[in-house]
Amino acid sequence: MSWASQNPESFRQSLRSWLDTHCPQAMRDGLNTEATICWGGKNWQFTSEDQKLWMQNAASAGLTAPRWPAAYGGTGLSREQEKIYLEELARIDARMPLLSFGIWMLGPALLAFGSEAQKQKYLPQIIRGERRWCQGYSEPGAGSDLAGVQTKAEDMGDHYLINGQKIWTSYADKADWIFALVRTDRDAPKHKGISFILIDMESEGVSTRPIQLISGDSAFCETFFDNVKVPKENVVGEVNKGWDIAKYLLTHERKMISGNNQGLTSGRPLGAVLAQTAGEERLSDASLRAAAMECEIDALSVGLTLERYKDQAEAGAGVGDASAMLKYMGTELNKQRYELMMSAGGSEAIDTEGAHGDLAMDWLRSKANSIEGGTSEVMLGIISRRILGLPG
Repeated sequence: MSWASQNPESFRQSLRSWLDTHCPQAMRDGLNTEATICWGGKNWQFTSEDQKLWMQNAASAGLTAPRWPAAYGGTGLSREQEKIYLEELARIDARMPLLSFGIWMLGPALLAFGSEAQKQKYLPQIIRGERRWCQGYSEPGAGSDLAGVQTKAEDMGDHYLINGQKIWTSYADKADWIFALVRTDRDAPKHKGISFILIDMESEGVSTRPIQLISGDSAFCETFFDNVKVPKENVVGEVNKGWDIAKYLLTHERKMISGNNQGLTSGRPLGAVLAQTAGEERLSDASLRAAAMECEIDALSVGLTLERYKDQAEAGAGVGDASAMLKYMGTELNKQRYELMMSAGGSEAIDTEGAHGDLAMDWLRSKANSIEGGTSEVMLGIISRRILGLPG
């Protein structure tokens, strides 16, 4: 597929033709919720043949990670072409064909810091949905203070021996591999003795234990490493310089959380979702309509701000500390949407077996947005010190 060389209008027309042929009708319902997302991985169970076909078609065309270079399985689209791609998916209400931590976080880090061998090995697998990744950052004693990680990687000559524990590792019990921060020099200043390493979750000594959430979900896990042998070739970048990669990856994670926290709206106007969920009668409440309009305006503002920062990053300016602002606003908006959905549903919304289904559980799950990817308090601290320049 030679889309990268096409001008914007030609690309739009050829993409429309491709989508008409390759995106199954069943995948054009606009749903990108937890229950409908395709995460991929060795053990992924497709919800339907159409979901499988849509992922495979998009992966074959490099459209699961369209900005990545064609040499690694992507399409090499420009920033302008990526916007068109997302617009065309929205035009037909298409689901995203594949979403994963590999695409959102690890892939950009490998493109920036990985060796050529690592790029050739891991990136095509991510694009094809063959390998599912989880993130091993936080520890029981080092949650928001990531530089305080104590999981130890001992140099054993041709491999590292890893011992320690990670916590809040989302979907670790379903992941094939984990990218993790480990301490390779215990005597160095805490930011200096950290390395970024890739670990096969099937390695002897790796175990996980789901953490039950108030929503009834168990997306988060504890992950344990007990004398786990990891080849030295799995270190990304330089040994003891993993903190640079960690910071880079965090900006992508926070941008991802900002852009993906669409809750039940899945990119649709919030008013339409409220009407569908609670009925037109509930929207006769002027205060509910006003709150929905305010939330929608804020969402549009955040979306435009996110696009502006993406354009700046494309021009070489990067996103940096602004990712904290984007993450904070995305988190608060998602929680606000769910509050509105619960308000619109009234007392019936609390009934988990009623017409509103999992709404109450999803509402409870949204509270975790304030923790994952960095707590809201930490984000506000970054904003006050590094963006606004306020005194400590």
